[in-house]
Amino acid sequence: MPDFANRTAAIAAFGVTLVLVLPGFATAAPQAPAAPAQPSAGGVTVDENVSYATVNGSQLHLDVYKPTERGGGLGPAVILIHGGGWTDFDKSTMRGMGQFLARFGFVAFSVDYRLFNGTDNPWPAQLDDVQRAVRWVRAKAGKYGVNPDCIGAFGHSAGAQLAALLGMVDTRDNSDPALAKYSSRVQAVVDVSGPTDFTAERVPEDTAFLARFFGGDYSKRPEVWRDASPAVHVSKQDAPFLIVHGTQDDNVPIAQAQELFEKLQTAGVQVAFIKVDDAHTFRTPEARRQLAMETLAFFHRNLSPAPK
Repeated sequence: MPDFANRTAAIAAFGVTLVLVLPGFATAAPQAPAAPAQPSAGGVTVDENVSYATVNGSQLHLDVYKPTERGGGLGPAVILIHGGGWTDFDKSTMRGMGQFLARFGFVAFSVDYRLFNGTDNPWPAQLDDVQRAVRWVRAKAGKYGVNPDCIGAFGHSAGAQLAALLGMVDTRDNSDPALAKYSSRVQAVVDVSGPTDFTAERVPEDTAFLARFFGGDYSKRPEVWRDASPAVHVSKQDAPFLIVHGTQDDNVPIAQAQELFEKLQTAGVQVAFIKVDDAHTFRTPEARRQLAMETLAFFHRNLSPAPK
């Protein structure tokens, strides 16, 4: 399970990785054979701090990364979900990935969600928010040139747990009439270094944090711990998955990724599992490049509309 004592430094490092490294990738044509597109010559337009919801008096925002030149018609979109142990950081840590994907024709939406501060915003506030963001994107699809049937999710660490659930479960909170007709499910998921099973073996530090986050320890609220675990929700209806995990990850054991992969595979879900010889935050340029290229290739395969 995640080492929450070290999560802040780890996720901060990953945020710097995305911001500083990935834009450089976007200046060159991709090497992955399954990614046929070339980077847009027109660059990227960014709309920052767009409000997508107001919850309990607090506004939630997202940043939109759009290719300046993409041609006519509607194109695919990706929801980007930051990590931080559900307690830290914000949408800005996904800036690099947003710019990178936009240069290859995707509209990327990097979202904020309510953070747990020890008392306020316990689970499942975070899931409600990212589900709300997906539905908002579908409601605004025409404005942003998005095909509402071609939306993916990318998340790292805690954000990967949320992204995984977007590909597995239906809307939990359907109280907003303006969004009632829109699905919160995505059509493809990239899970990077994500926890997948909170019912598995835990260390005392993790158990104490998760008991606060889930509103009680596992013996008292097992249904909440299970409901937050992507591995528990696996079914043949799940979206295609790309799971990327470091073999040296000291925050989230790679056994978590292995468990999800095996369950998805058994259920007949399209899934790929890439083991990277690196840590939780993918420190080496080679690992970061592999993550970017595999992500791009996966989304091109699974979010490009079928020819009519």
